[in-house]
Amino acid sequence: MTRVTPGGQLARWRAFREQQRAALRESNRFTLPAHTEAAPGRAEPPLWADLLEDDPTTTDRVDPAATDPTTTDRADEASPPPRLVAEGRESAGRAANADPAAPAAPAASPDALADESASRFGPTGRPLNRRSPLWVGFFGALGALIAIGLWQSLGRLATTLTILLVATFLTLALDPIVEALVRRGVSRGKAVLITFAGLVVVFVAIGLLVVPPAVTQGAALLQQAPTYVQDVLDSSWVRRVDRQYQVVDKVQEELTARLTDQNFITTVLGGIVGAGRALATGVFQILTVLVLTLYFLSSLPRIKQSAYAMVPSTRRTRVTSLSEEIMRRTGSYAIGQSAIASTNAVLSWVMMTVVGIPYAAVLAVAVGLLGLIPMIGATLGAVIVCIVALFDRPASALIAGVYYVIYQQIENYVIAPRILQRTVSVPGAVTVVAALAGGTLLGVLGALLAIPFAAGLLLLYEEVLIPRQRDQ
Repeated sequence: MTRVTPGGQLARWRAFREQQRAALRESNRFTLPAHTEAAPGRAEPPLWADLLEDDPTTTDRVDPAATDPTTTDRADEASPPPRLVAEGRESAGRAANADPAAPAAPAASPDALADESASRFGPTGRPLNRRSPLWVGFFGALGALIAIGLWQSLGRLATTLTILLVATFLTLALDPIVEALVRRGVSRGKAVLITFAGLVVVFVAIGLLVVPPAVTQGAALLQQAPTYVQDVLDSSWVRRVDRQYQVVDKVQEELTARLTDQNFITTVLGGIVGAGRALATGVFQILTVLVLTLYFLSSLPRIKQSAYAMVPSTRRTRVTSLSEEIMRRTGSYAIGQSAIASTNAVLSWVMMTVVGIPYAAVLAVAVGLLGLIPMIGATLGAVIVCIVALFDRPASALIAGVYYVIYQQIENYVIAPRILQRTVSVPGAVTVVAALAGGTLLGVLGALLAIPFAAGLLLLYEEVLIPRQRDQ
């Protein structure tokens, strides 16, 4: 085996480098398009010529290891790989075998390169400085405007979101009834129709109980209004005050001035029109809630499956079980609270009928609706009944007050525990805080949803937070 001397190794490496440079020059040779001519009188080298020139700091540099006979093996190890040597020889061969008669491509000038790289609209400029105050201020203000617009849009959608929330709550309240019918062999479509028909019957019954008496009694009040006014004016104390201060004359003058005032009439008519508009809007919203409830009930399984499909498969089972338990508690609470309020309404109607308190049906419906509000609903209903009874007969008000004191104790310690024992279990302090917070945020609807929402949070606390903290 012939041993390569250090001088021969260095010469071979220099020859290989020259071959590589020649191949690189040939491959990077720039040819102008046919429609472009080089600028006359410009013989400057192309922009990349400096990159292809020999580096004066490395061309004549001699590796000290090359002159040391003891480092021949290291020089062999530092030689380029065979693949690079083969590629360099192939490129050099192509350059050497090129046709010498072929015209050499003219060197491109910098102006020609700039014209070629620029588009027909001109060269591109420097990118914007994203750290400049103009950039930061503009996009910061734009983000703030977008956030304000989203907040205002959310405020405009408050009524729509409330309708969706009520429809969802009714859906979760009626779904246990639908599931019970399905377990008894009824198809889900028929079960939804039966449940929804029962809900419509309840609303119609409440309307028939409230609307006709209100209309009848309102008409009677309008007919008796002149008599009531005359009785007041004929009373002894009004006559005595009128002799001293001429109250009747002043009231008549003020009333005449108001009736002849165009602004006052416009305000009254606007108030009447506004009341009619509010009534029509309320009826439309009730119908919308009923229709959405029907849609949600019929497609609730598909909605839940679509929601669960967005959860990662590794956590889908646990998320599904927790969500089903939260929905079960919400529906059970709604059914239980409705049963308690209905019991209070029926017993109140019986009491008012026996005692002889007027407007028993209307007051019973009011007591039932107020009974849906946790904590204070039943008390508000009792106060209304006692006030109406007081205007009729003070003895009836006393009897109604005693009845509601006794009934509240029975409801709190007998009826409510039996009905709610399988629904939600929320500590008393949490119930008070949740009801106050929900009532402050969303009014009556917030107070209704506060307790099941608190029950769901307690479930997540017990089943998610505590085990995770225990495992850490």
